[in-house]
Amino acid sequence: MTSRDSSPSPRTCSPAPSNPSYSTRTRCSTSPASPACGLPGGDYVACNILATQRIMEAATRLRVPRLVVASSSSVYGATGGTPSRETDHPRPASPYAVTKLAEEQLCLAHAARPDCATSVVALRYFTVFGPRQREDMFIHRVLTAAMEGRVVRLFGDGNQRRDFTYVTDVVAATIAAATAPAGNSVINVGGGTTTSLNEVIDIARRLTGEPVLVETASTRNGDVPATHADPRTARRLLGWHPHIDLITGMAAQLDWLASHQHAAA
Repeated sequence: MTSRDSSPSPRTCSPAPSNPSYSTRTRCSTSPASPACGLPGGDYVACNILATQRIMEAATRLRVPRLVVASSSSVYGATGGTPSRETDHPRPASPYAVTKLAEEQLCLAHAARPDCATSVVALRYFTVFGPRQREDMFIHRVLTAAMEGRVVRLFGDGNQRRDFTYVTDVVAATIAAATAPAGNSVINVGGGTTTSLNEVIDIARRLTGEPVLVETASTRNGDVPATHADPRTARRLLGWHPHIDLITGMAAQLDWLASHQHAAA
């Protein structure tokens, strides 16, 4: 649900019932010193702010009724592990998170203008996983390491907790947001249940029947101790709740990885 195209054309928008914004950049997981993570004018600024500005301008001009923005739970920053509510004061802890907050606020500012016919719903996704997950994401790395007998690098002590959300549940929330009578809104997309990275490793061991070899490394800059969604707004405005739990979702992701590993062989 993201695009790495930093130069979308205004033709991306069309006068359809809804037009989700896909011009966003996914989270950085390389060195904190890399240009995309830390330098002004990097890919995050180009994709999450400049490209989103062009899309919002086009949507406004074409009078698109609804634009759905793919935001992120990272805008909350360190929360102490308590559930994050949409009304909480954001404290983004990384350049990526800053651009995601700017992205949603930019669109909401456009939508608040009296002459703008486009309403905006910004969805703050919480740690999306499932088939086709990016190769640098933790669940993909753990399952692949177990399948192939390789070492997985764990940043920190593994007690970091994440509110993992299965991809089909995220898709359902995004589709619902396109037509829901929500007005200009910010909505969490997360089930409200957290799991530690150590627990994810244990689930991978049980699902594969194989050991997971772990190499620990220092916590990366910008990584927060926990993410935890308060899902009540999504239930109220979107009629949404997650259907796939972590173990079921990881099993589906494992099946997908195994089938593609077999096909590649």
